[in-house]
Amino acid sequence: MKSAILGQAYVARSVNAADNRLINLYPEATPEGGKENGFLTRAPGLRALVTVGLGPIRGLWSYNSIGYVVSGTELYSLTTAWVATLIGTIAGTGPVSMTDNGYMLCIVANPKMYTYNGVALTEVTDANFVGAATVDFVDGFFIFNEPDTQRLWSVSTINPATGSAIDPLVFSSLDFSTADGSPDLVIAVKANHRELWVFGTKTVEVWYNAGLSNFPLTRIQGAFNEIGCAAVNSVAKMDNAMFWVGSDDRGKGIVYKAQGYSGQRISTHAIEFAIQGYADISDAVAFTYQQEGHSFYVLNFPSANASWTFDVASGAWHERAYFNAGEFHRYRPNSQLNFSNEIVVGDFEDGNLYALDLDEYADQGSNIQKWLRSWRALPPGQNNLKRTSQHSLQLDCESGVGLNSGQGSDPQVMLRWSDDGGHTWSNEHWAGMGKIGQYYKRVIWRRLGMTDKLRDRVYEISGTDPVKIAIMGAELFVTPTNA
Repeated sequence: MKSAILGQAYVARSVNAADNRLINLYPEATPEGGKENGFLTRAPGLRALVTVGLGPIRGLWSYNSIGYVVSGTELYSLTTAWVATLIGTIAGTGPVSMTDNGYMLCIVANPKMYTYNGVALTEVTDANFVGAATVDFVDGFFIFNEPDTQRLWSVSTINPATGSAIDPLVFSSLDFSTADGSPDLVIAVKANHRELWVFGTKTVEVWYNAGLSNFPLTRIQGAFNEIGCAAVNSVAKMDNAMFWVGSDDRGKGIVYKAQGYSGQRISTHAIEFAIQGYADISDAVAFTYQQEGHSFYVLNFPSANASWTFDVASGAWHERAYFNAGEFHRYRPNSQLNFSNEIVVGDFEDGNLYALDLDEYADQGSNIQKWLRSWRALPPGQNNLKRTSQHSLQLDCESGVGLNSGQGSDPQVMLRWSDDGGHTWSNEHWAGMGKIGQYYKRVIWRRLGMTDKLRDRVYEISGTDPVKIAIMGAELFVTPTNA
């Protein structure tokens, strides 16, 4: 019988109900005559590109074929040949907000703001500047929110007399408006389709450029959402939509994607069980990227040491994790940049930049990337609570993927199981995936014993070898008993 190995991550409040972990693997559908309806494929590894400063990487941006990296308290420029040059100093320690107008870069490191025009990095010190939390660009204006208030500020980056670019260093005390549709505070702004999404702690408003004097934007009537944001840096843009971790008067910890001007829930009960169990979700940091038609929203929870990823293509969640000292930890990437034909990501702890590479099967060059999948042995609805003899389990996967030498020359898959619903586990049992060219190698485990206790078995497979992983299914040979 086929065992239901495919699918997404779903670990319920009770593992007896569902204990389906999926780490560093994600599902891909095969609608056009595939062997199965889908398969599990390995998440990209981290191929080292360059080290920029001491880190951590607080922000990445690019325009006019130049990359910009905020590493620790320093701003660097980056060429397409991966040569980094120090520009100047940026205050703070947390993630920064960055944007540009095609001529100059604007960086907000709450509460400070900086501009860089290609020659000089300048801190905004105008007497009317009240501090900034996040910033974005709309129709010739840098728009930012004042920290711990409802106020939005604008500053023009174009000289109206000449049409040329100017540094936004001088402010008028009148160039602000207030997001007062609700009394909650504004914590972030993000532009999309020349509209500005204004995220509060309990609501979201959408504004557009109405060409008004002083502050040029005004709220779109009807574009008011009674779902706020629980984490400033969880807001990210992808596939023409916004993504964020929500919060309102009734609770927090649901993940939303914008559907028009409304928030559409994309997290599952299992994801929400995990997120709402974290002591602090306000420090969540997200980034997005696209690779081979999959659009990913990567959501890191630093204080919880956990990372979750949503795939828009499949609508499925999986975990991303860094494996070290025998344990899974949060994903190392903290920010993303599409630059020099690479999907560039920055490390949350040091100054390393990596490329997300589907043909790289390790992290940070030589560090192990471990993948893992756990699932119920019997398909849903087929467990009659009687003991079963489990004779063999065969993994339907691409075999013969071994390397020429070293680790991975004889790649192994590790199997263990739980007969009490996922609370305790057996020892590991190893099976080979086939040395290079052994495409007909059967990945199989035999004499798996009889289920006991709860008459329920959860299987778990994992691997650490730096080889390609593609899993189409699992075949279980099992016979029932009358007990």
